[in-house]
Amino acid sequence: MPTVTLLQRKPVSELISATEEGSHSLRRSLGALSLVALGIGAIIGAGLFSLTGIAAAENAGPAVVISFVIAAIGCAFAGMCYSELASMIPVAGSAYTYAYATMGELVAWIIGWDLVLEYAVGAGTVAVSWSRYVVSLLAGWGIFIPAGLAASPFELVQYGDGTQGVGLVNLPAIFVLVVISLLLMRGVRESSFVNGVIVVIKVIVVLAVIICGAFYVNPSNYHPFIPPNTGQFGEYGWSGIMRAAGTIFFAYIGFDAVSTAAQEARRPDRDMPIGILGSLLICTVLYVAFALVLTGLVYYGQMRGDAAPVATAIDRTPFAWLQVAVKLGIICGFTTVILVMLLGQSRVFYSMARDGLLPTTFARVHPVWRTPYLSNLVFMVFTGALAGFIPISQLGHMTSIGTLLAFVIVCAGVALLRRIDPSAPRSYRTPLVPVVPALGIIVCLAMMISLDRATWVRLVVWLAIGLGIFFLYSRRHSRLTLAAGGD
Repeated sequence: MPTVTLLQRKPVSELISATEEGSHSLRRSLGALSLVALGIGAIIGAGLFSLTGIAAAENAGPAVVISFVIAAIGCAFAGMCYSELASMIPVAGSAYTYAYATMGELVAWIIGWDLVLEYAVGAGTVAVSWSRYVVSLLAGWGIFIPAGLAASPFELVQYGDGTQGVGLVNLPAIFVLVVISLLLMRGVRESSFVNGVIVVIKVIVVLAVIICGAFYVNPSNYHPFIPPNTGQFGEYGWSGIMRAAGTIFFAYIGFDAVSTAAQEARRPDRDMPIGILGSLLICTVLYVAFALVLTGLVYYGQMRGDAAPVATAIDRTPFAWLQVAVKLGIICGFTTVILVMLLGQSRVFYSMARDGLLPTTFARVHPVWRTPYLSNLVFMVFTGALAGFIPISQLGHMTSIGTLLAFVIVCAGVALLRRIDPSAPRSYRTPLVPVVPALGIIVCLAMMISLDRATWVRLVVWLAIGLGIFFLYSRRHSRLTLAAGGD
């Protein structure tokens, strides 16, 4: 058996030097603006267009605006911790790499394996939703995709002749995953440019809804701003505001994916904190303004059970073109979320392979594109299969718990590194340590506890599979184990 322990840590200096090896180095081509756009691309998605109405109708009323601020504060705790570690350890792999440097190899494997699944399921889920909106948009233009080719074999569909049957394969979902994977293989600079263009379109659409809708707000819809509690915890009042904050917390998930690109940032010590905290700040402002306009256009009680509250709100304005624009904005939002999730997924997998915990083939970098193209290729097939053949109801349950677990580990990692390596250079320092990391851990654990039992079971099963791989393969092939003279 290896002579090293399961909690062996990888020194920060070794993590950084390993990234500069010729066969494993990635191209540093991302500036602060590109990283901010990457974060906005990951954060603003369907959550803005759906969760706002749900949280207002069921929990907080117009005070959902306060919920967005509370959720942003919770994310900021984790974001500040991510910023310190990303500027201190400018290496691909995000929470996996940070855990390796602070808590040891076993914890790093657990969080890396967890993130691989979370990004895969998340990208597959969003791809299925992307497919539905694209099919709907094309139908409005007179272009019809056969129902059986836009649904999984486990979903009932209605064909053009009125008969019902099951789907065959969700081709649009597979299509978008293949295109984005090929784009990521081609190069992160090219992917960043495409992401930037789509983010601009998406933000313009969001601003159009805010600006155009502001002229038609009915002030009476804001009364009462904090509806009185019904007697049930979470149904209006301050308990409703807190429950709504827990719901819309997931609309902020995505900024952590920025840290997976640390090894491709031109000046990671400066650019990573700007990318993480800048994208969070911009999205918070947009979310608050959007929530104000939405609840001003439509009385919160009328949004209960409404699957498309934004479309309902736009109906209150004379701008029919906004209906199409919002649908286009949602599609753009989905596209950038898929791009950033696939980027993060491949970088975590690449980092684990580079450390010997997975076959080193997946750490191979393309000689011209300087991207981990084999990792991208593997997940193009894996995620494409999920999106093409599994219904969204089965995909959608694992997309949050993995990220929250990563947040907990990152917050704990900051506090640990301050104790075990206090003299290490830190271009960005999380304020009020250990208070801020502790608050981040508390908020994230509270969100995890609120998730349903089935989600926890899936996570435990996936981690059990991962631990089997770790003890049968990874521990024996780890570069740290081999360097220490292990078998």
